[in-house]
Amino acid sequence: MQNVRILSFVFALFLFSFASYASDHADPFEIGPDEQAANLTGLFFFPDGDQMIAILDVRRSLTAAPPYILEPFEFSINMDTHSKVTFDNAEDRARYGGTIANPEGIFPDISIKIRLNNDVTVKEKTFKGLKNTENIKLYTGVRDDPFIFPRFFNVNVITMVLSIPKSSFSEAQQTWLLWATSERIEDGKQFDHVGRSNRTQLGRFEILNTIPPNEHVAAIKKQAESIDKIQKFLQACLPPLANLNQLSGLLVRHYDYVPDVMVYTNQIEPGFPNGRRLEDDVALLTCNQGDCPLQENAFIDTKQWPRATVNDKPLLTTFPYLAEPWPARPQTPVPSCMPYILKYVVIPGVIVLALVIGLIVWWRRKCSCHNHSRVET
Repeated sequence: MQNVRILSFVFALFLFSFASYASDHADPFEIGPDEQAANLTGLFFFPDGDQMIAILDVRRSLTAAPPYILEPFEFSINMDTHSKVTFDNAEDRARYGGTIANPEGIFPDISIKIRLNNDVTVKEKTFKGLKNTENIKLYTGVRDDPFIFPRFFNVNVITMVLSIPKSSFSEAQQTWLLWATSERIEDGKQFDHVGRSNRTQLGRFEILNTIPPNEHVAAIKKQAESIDKIQKFLQACLPPLANLNQLSGLLVRHYDYVPDVMVYTNQIEPGFPNGRRLEDDVALLTCNQGDCPLQENAFIDTKQWPRATVNDKPLLTTFPYLAEPWPARPQTPVPSCMPYILKYVVIPGVIVLALVIGLIVWWRRKCSCHNHSRVET
């Protein structure tokens, strides 16, 4: 069993060493074609005057015009307003926005659920745990992708923008934990999760996409135990793979044992990792704390120098904040690996098989002739 795990891990290592060099947009890695429109790409939370702004973006690399496949899914923005968060640990504050005292006690006190029609209009919306819900403003539509990352310039996203009056929350509320999910309505299963930017898209956090935040730390610990055994094997027997593993984003680090939620507090100036504003350069900010795939890929994906540090279109200063969408054009199809399988696996395999069969036939004929000659003698 351990040998099977090692072989599986080595395969995954090569796979995820490339896949992890992406963004929230490329997560989950194995999302199906029917779920593309419900793929979460970004969660934002910041204040604007007497309003709190929550933005959830979905559908990476969008260029086609509506309609899309949206009706089978439900999107949720969740907020925990009861968990204790402290801000005296400088490392946690810089990396996660604060220290969560009891990760296992996280659950949503506030839940905003949105279902969309295939034309991106609102099919259904519900607000749980908020006051004055009649004053909440909701915008849904296609807008420019606000992610500061060259691979996703000149493309759109489907966005849900909420302007929530501060009076909708408790007057004493100072700190929030936030996360968003995509679920299939048919079976209620969650298949995508986003909390703090640039987490679940890293290979070692793919396991968090289908489970609630109060189970995240336990899942990370379990993952760490398995990967640590394999890493020790690689260090002893295959040092180059051990080095690749350390750089790939698969190796669990000492600072990873934190649930994937966004921390926001009004006690600190807003801006990532204290929530996330549209203008926050998360590629740089997360690289400063040890996770650099986005930063490196930003240079690989474009010949532009210096690296772009602002959105490719000017953002709006008022609701709905995201820039106008790019004109619709045919959607680029998802690349297929079939031509490569045919070229590098099937055709060489057929040739090798034909050679083997030919050798077997030749050998049997040779043996038959030799035996016949002995009988005649």
